[in-house]
Amino acid sequence: MENFKSKLTRIKAFIFDVDGVLTDGSVTLMPDGEQVRVMNIKDGYALQLAVKKGYKVAIISGGKSEMVRKRLNGLGIFDVYLGCHTKIDTYKEFIETYLIHPEEILYMGDDIPDYEVMKQIGVPTCPADSAPEIKEICLYISDKKGGKGAVRDVLEQVMRVQNNWFDKEGFVW
Repeated sequence: MENFKSKLTRIKAFIFDVDGVLTDGSVTLMPDGEQVRVMNIKDGYALQLAVKKGYKVAIISGGKSEMVRKRLNGLGIFDVYLGCHTKIDTYKEFIETYLIHPEEILYMGDDIPDYEVMKQIGVPTCPADSAPEIKEICLYISDKKGGKGAVRDVLEQVMRVQNNWFDKEGFVW
């Protein structure tokens, strides 16, 4: 059986959920009704680097926050699908658009709405504080919690295996 690290050599695309993955799942309710989320800056660094290195990065979320879209667009991520009730349909649209094979995708999700897609892709992963049903189907469970570096964890592992993580000669932020 092929191990986790060897599967990372084939990864060309990443798909992430937002709440519980890019955030810790908390929302602050503002008087105007806006739901404010907090994202990890180290996750953000790794996301923008992945985009610069040529990986396809998509976000598929049931949430509808335009602030989330703005943050991710600022990192160079434009495949941001918000308000997704059926994530599998959005996933299919994404892979058809970019002609990506399921085994070339690492998906990080944390809860039941992610389950169906995670069963389809090559490398299902999750944060440490994910639902038990999600942990059961993952090839890798980060030791980091959602919103606390789990995204950077998997991005860094893939980019290190593929020699794309750190270039001492051409480091540019």
